[in-house]
Amino acid sequence: MSTNGQAKVLTHDEIARLFAAMDSPRDRALFGIMLYCGLRVSEAIALRPSDIKGDMLVLPAKATKGKLATRQIDIHPKLAALLATYDNGGAEYLFPGRHGRGKLARSSADWLLDQALACAGLEGLGISTHSFRRTALTNLSNAGVPLRVIQEISGHRSLASLQRYMEVSPEQKKAAIAALAY
Repeated sequence: MSTNGQAKVLTHDEIARLFAAMDSPRDRALFGIMLYCGLRVSEAIALRPSDIKGDMLVLPAKATKGKLATRQIDIHPKLAALLATYDNGGAEYLFPGRHGRGKLARSSADWLLDQALACAGLEGLGISTHSFRRTALTNLSNAGVPLRVIQEISGHRSLASLQRYMEVSPEQKKAAIAALAY
């Protein structure tokens, strides 16, 4: 876990190792959608194929945590490539449950991640399904994306709740102090 008790923010190397360890297009699409759209696992498993409209993911309000507003998120080219290799077999949900019925259970998503973590040699580092969301939001912030824009993508009701997601590295704090040139 990170020092504040939240899910670990993944490094580029950890992301590469995890996706290399995933042997199914479904797993790569599931975790890719969480990483490239900043979705919660519950939001990702509630998606239906019809929620993907061209190069846009439309997350219906009923699938979001607060059920307050529909979110529209552009699909990153890397996510588009992951989705292009995945076929859900015509099921009702983008990530169907056992035997193609219902949606994938959250516990199944946790298990799939545990398997990939073990295969990649990354167990015990505090990585969870929520790490993909925290990684996406932290990296957007580190790239200089305004918090208000990140809030629209993430669906957080307030900037205060969004800011709790952002991990600040020791290097960022050091650079901030070094910027004080009087």
